Amino acid sequence: MSELIPYDPKLVKAIVSNSPSDVLKPLKTSVFLFDSFIAGTSHLDDQSVLNEMKVGDTLTMQREKNEYDPNAILLKDGKGRKAGYIPARDNIVFARLMDAGKFLEADVREIEPRGHFWKIAIGISLVDF
Repeated sequence: MSELIPYDPKLVKAIVSNSPSDVLKPLKTSVFLFDSFIAGTSHLDDQSVLNEMKVGDTLTMQREKNEYDPNAILLKDGKGRKAGYIPARDNIVFARLMDAGKFLEADVREIEPRGHFWKIAIGISLVDF
């Protein structure tokens, strides 16, 4: 038999005034999987994304149909701007996980400008709720 939960106006306000992801954050668990780098930083049309990126930022990983790499995974910053890709040598397992419905994200670990490109180290994690 289920029990009724008493009405709590603070809880209702928290749910109504926040996005679902904010409400679920306490339930989120990340499992670290792999260290890698962002590929393709020298080919971005909008380089401002790299200038604004900071260590600790979280990047969204999104599968992309790509004629050059069937396992392509696009990285986007918090504003939805393209930041680069997971390197082809590293992406096959992550592409399979994402294709199976798993949610992955990348955290920026280190940023180093190197001439015409940026060396940006990332840590890739599986997000579980």
